[in-house]
Amino acid sequence: MLDPHLLGRLDFVHQSPVSMPLPAGLNALGLFDVRDTALYVPGNVDPHEPTPLVVLFHGGGGSAAKILPMLQQHAEQRGFLLLVPQSVFPTWDIVIGGNGPDRERLDAALVEVASRFRLDPAHLVFAGHSDGGSYALSLGLTNGHLVSHVVASSAGFMSVHIQAGAPRVFISHGRADEQIPIDRSGRAHSARLREAGYDVTYVEYDGPHAYQPAVVAQAVDFFLI
Repeated sequence: MLDPHLLGRLDFVHQSPVSMPLPAGLNALGLFDVRDTALYVPGNVDPHEPTPLVVLFHGGGGSAAKILPMLQQHAEQRGFLLLVPQSVFPTWDIVIGGNGPDRERLDAALVEVASRFRLDPAHLVFAGHSDGGSYALSLGLTNGHLVSHVVASSAGFMSVHIQAGAPRVFISHGRADEQIPIDRSGRAHSARLREAGYDVTYVEYDGPHAYQPAVVAQAVDFFLI
């Protein structure tokens, strides 16, 4: 039997906090010497109350600093924790050759956050743009027993070999996207998932391969309901 970790299955389980919470603002978790994971903590979070957590994956060649503006202001205004991992290589392992170090680092980061804040199991969200959207879709559907919502912006593909649970899915894509044409990505992904029985919200917009703030705001409303 194939190791489920190689298929993208996470080991993380929810737990009660045992360590001091991190302060408000952007915190490096200090787990990795290179391309560490960051956690944005809004000023109004009570670490003892169940709090939504959004994991935001950057695009190919990206970083935490580049993708953070997509959701940072929303995290502050709406009161959710924002975890921003960084791929070991220029893009996520699943794009290059399969689940490996990025999945392992994500597991470690989730454990670290859960040790400091009481997380809301009904609002554990995987989100991302471009390659990050593909990663969010792939790992989110693979770990639907943990992930409640998936938000994929301009995602190119889904790589799902084992499925669990039924996370709600929000997919958005620009009609003028020349990098990842909409017909073989956003439209195809949403249709496949609906056929498989997933609850899918699909949004098209007039724009290129870039997320749009108005659509991001719509996605935030989607996963905080």
